[in-house]
Amino acid sequence: MMKKTLAMLAAVCMMAAMTACGSSDSADAPAAETTEAVEDTTEAAEETAEAAALTTVNAGKLTMSTNAAFPPYEMTTDSGDFEGIDIEVAGAIAEKLGLELVVDDMDFDAALLAAQQGKSDIVMAGVSVTEERQQVMEFSDSYATGVQVVIVPEDSDIASVDDIADKMIGTQRGTTGNIYCTDDYGEDHVTTYDNGLTAVQALNNGQVDCVVIDQEPAKAFVAANPGLKILETEYVSEDYAIGMAKGNTALLEAVNKALAELQADGTVQAIVDKYISAE
Repeated sequence: MMKKTLAMLAAVCMMAAMTACGSSDSADAPAAETTEAVEDTTEAAEETAEAAALTTVNAGKLTMSTNAAFPPYEMTTDSGDFEGIDIEVAGAIAEKLGLELVVDDMDFDAALLAAQQGKSDIVMAGVSVTEERQQVMEFSDSYATGVQVVIVPEDSDIASVDDIADKMIGTQRGTTGNIYCTDDYGEDHVTTYDNGLTAVQALNNGQVDCVVIDQEPAKAFVAANPGLKILETEYVSEDYAIGMAKGNTALLEAVNKALAELQADGTVQAIVDKYISAE
C-alpha cells in the first residue's frame, strides 16, 4: 500500500512539473493583462474620485448656461435638441469629469449671470475674455478664437469699419460687440437686441445700418439672408473661454485639465472642424 502511494505521489509531482514548464511563457500574458486592467481601474477610480470631489449645482451633472442662437457654437435643432461647438466641447469635458451635461438655454446676459451667481456650473456661448468679466468670473484656458465683424446690406455705403462711426449699429445685448461699440461710438449709436438673429432682422428692416457680431454666426446669418454681406476688415479679435463663478478653483482646475487633454488628443479641433470649414 505504501509503495502504491509513493508511486502515485511521484507521478503527480512529475505532471505538475511538466505543466509548470510548459506554461511558463503563456503565464506572462495574463499577468500583463492583469496589470493593464489594474491601471485602467485605478485611472477610472481616480476620475470618479475627482468628479465626486467637485461640488456642482446638481450632483452628478455639469450644468451649462448658454444662448442657443449663436451658430455654429450653440443652436437648436428642428427637434429641439442642442448642437454646436460649445455643446460638444462641454459634453466632452463633462464625460472626462464623470458628469452628465445639462444645457440651460437663456438670453446671453442671463447666461453670464447664471454662472457668476452659481446657478449654473459653467457658461459657454462664444464668451470672450475681457478685463471686466475677469473681475466677476473665473475663466478657463482659451479653446477658440473669435473675431468681431460687421454685417451690412450689399448696397451699403459702409466700406470699412472706419465708416460706422456715424451709423446706427445693431448688437446683441451683453456681448463684447455691444460693449466695444458702446465704448467706441456711444450709446446713441448702438441698438441692442436679445440675440443676433433679431439684430440681423432689424438690419433687413432698415432699423439699423449695420450689425457687429462674431464672425462665425455672421457667416450663418448672411448665408440665410440674401442681400447682406460681411465687411472684409475685422472689428476686433478675441479669445473664447469657459466662464464660471469667481473663486471656484476646484472646478476651474478640473475643467482646464480636461480641456488640455481634449486639445492634446485632437478632440477639440475635430469638433471645430465639424462645424467650421478650413476655408
